[in-house]
Amino acid sequence: MPSIKTAPAWKRKLHEVIYEADTPAGKLFDVILFILIIISLILVMLESVPSLGVKYADEFITAEWIVTIFFTIEYILRIISINKPTKYIFSFYGIIDLLSTIPLYLTFFFGGLNALLAVRSLRLLRVFRILKVTRYIGAADKLSKAIKASGPKIAVFLFAVIIVSIIFGTLMYIVEGPEHGFDSIPKSIYWCIVTLTTVGFGDIAPETPLGQFLATIIMIMGYGIIAVPTGIVSAEYSQDLLKGKESTPENDPNYKHVNTQVCQNCLAKKHQDTAQFCHICGYSLHG
Repeated sequence: MPSIKTAPAWKRKLHEVIYEADTPAGKLFDVILFILIIISLILVMLESVPSLGVKYADEFITAEWIVTIFFTIEYILRIISINKPTKYIFSFYGIIDLLSTIPLYLTFFFGGLNALLAVRSLRLLRVFRILKVTRYIGAADKLSKAIKASGPKIAVFLFAVIIVSIIFGTLMYIVEGPEHGFDSIPKSIYWCIVTLTTVGFGDIAPETPLGQFLATIIMIMGYGIIAVPTGIVSAEYSQDLLKGKESTPENDPNYKHVNTQVCQNCLAKKHQDTAQFCHICGYSLHG
């Protein structure tokens, strides 16, 4: 049986507010954080406009410092609220938080680093903690499994697309030639891929009747190519659904909810509501 470990009450409360969203305080913290992230992104975008950047330079700097100081405090609180800080520091979000905090401080030592401020846009991923899409977790897992199961089929399909692009690209190089912009096989393959995916930049276009005929075939093939990966994933997803009816709180009395409890010791997630200890490290979840 795992040993019971506890942490000071203030540390547990801080952890609950920052890492979880079950309480009003936790939800409020996430909402404030999200609003500040949006404000920070707007500041970065507006500052990139030359007329605004020059006219309101001081205001932008002041506002940016306010947001950066909040992010710094948040980063520090996340570290001190858990027992193993390195678990957070070297986690995906820990690295993103650090990258979104240090750019303004680096301007003290280096110039021209304003572009680094845009890194904090990755923090928008935290919006999923606020949306609380727990009711869709099962469906998301099934979709993820379907995509993984479709991997080999999609890989073979993409390989076939590459072969088709090489063949038609080479043919277009032969038919059109450098005088019509198809001055190399790689460039002709690039045109073929652009046309096949129905992007159509228009930087190169066939001018001979035969070249236009080949282009028409490629365009028609493009519609089918777009639909194939979707069909493969859809088939896998449907097959997975047929294996059994998905368990939900409404139709399965043994359904076990998963909430937002996060272990204060190792940051493990997805604990059941009735769990008393972390399923990874054995740390007490409730103190």
